Amino acid sequence: MARIDRYMLSQLLVMFGFFALVLVALFWINRAVVLFDRLIGDGQSALVFLEFTALGLPKLIVTVLPIATFAASVYVTNRMSSESELSVLQAAGSGPWRLARPVFVFGLCVALMMTVLSNFLVPMAQGQLKQREAEISRNLTARLLTEGTFLHPSDEVTFYTRAIDNDGVLRDVFLSDRRKADEGVIYTAAEAYLARNGENTTLIMLNGMAQRLDTVQNRLATAKFRDFSFDISPLVGSDEAIGQSVSSMVTPALLWDWAGVAAQADTTQGIVAEELHGRLAQPLFCIVAAMIGFATLILGGFSRFGVWREAVIAFGLLIAIDGLRGTLVVQIRETAAAWPLAYLPSLIGAALTLAMLWQSAHPRWIRRRLRGKGAAA
Repeated sequence: MARIDRYMLSQLLVMFGFFALVLVALFWINRAVVLFDRLIGDGQSALVFLEFTALGLPKLIVTVLPIATFAASVYVTNRMSSESELSVLQAAGSGPWRLARPVFVFGLCVALMMTVLSNFLVPMAQGQLKQREAEISRNLTARLLTEGTFLHPSDEVTFYTRAIDNDGVLRDVFLSDRRKADEGVIYTAAEAYLARNGENTTLIMLNGMAQRLDTVQNRLATAKFRDFSFDISPLVGSDEAIGQSVSSMVTPALLWDWAGVAAQADTTQGIVAEELHGRLAQPLFCIVAAMIGFATLILGGFSRFGVWREAVIAFGLLIAIDGLRGTLVVQIRETAAAWPLAYLPSLIGAALTLAMLWQSAHPRWIRRRLRGKGAAA
């Protein structure tokens, strides 16, 4: 690479790292607040929170990379234009096609990172995350042994215990069971124990009362008990293996036999096709994001008032292309044979970039065409 190529590429990579770091931090803080509240509120430790955060980072980085690529391209091009570096290079004979070369190489570098992330790291992290979530859901300590808090092991069940002794005795227990549509049952007990019986888990309550409300006949029945056992195994999950989803499979596993993969993941071939080709199209979109930012600003030329207008236009083009990609996802999921549509947004972006670079290299072409038509008229 020539010295100017190395210079522009280094500037692009530095700004890309800066924007990626800032965007990842912003997105991470937004998600971490919700994740922290959910995990810590369920009795999990800070280590579990850090583990879940680390497993969620690859997917977050994939979301941020195209935005950071576009921002770096626009920022570096704007800075070089405002400091007249591009004007000097163009006066020295470097045309738009020549100046676009380091930007294209920059897009390839980001595309390589996106390829590794989207095809391998993200699926493996998602698979591990689902496995850990299943383990957490089967953890009785996290689900039930949190004192002084109303817990919801499922949408229809509420559990509360005032205090937990050192020997594991639960004091002042409250359990509301609304899993049946026609009746609701509330159990209260002075003491309770958790007992493991093979694969089943039982809550043994002592010196309590059961209140059963028949919502059909609107009748309430109460009964006091000295001891009562309640099977809570359905509430805390089972030890069955968690089915593997398409999003947690690495790309080589999705290349062949879509019917078999769809049957294994209990989904459709369209979703398999969209997942596979969506991953393959993501790196191309990174190249398009870099090139659109550069080509739009180059086409606008030098201005003492800045290039904010061209930056807004470039951002609008990128949003339109990304919006088209989101629209085509539905069609691919409905019809697996429509998978080539996954690459259409990148092709449109590439065509726009080539057109803008060509126009930038031939700025007087449109004027000559208009003058020729005027003379002919």
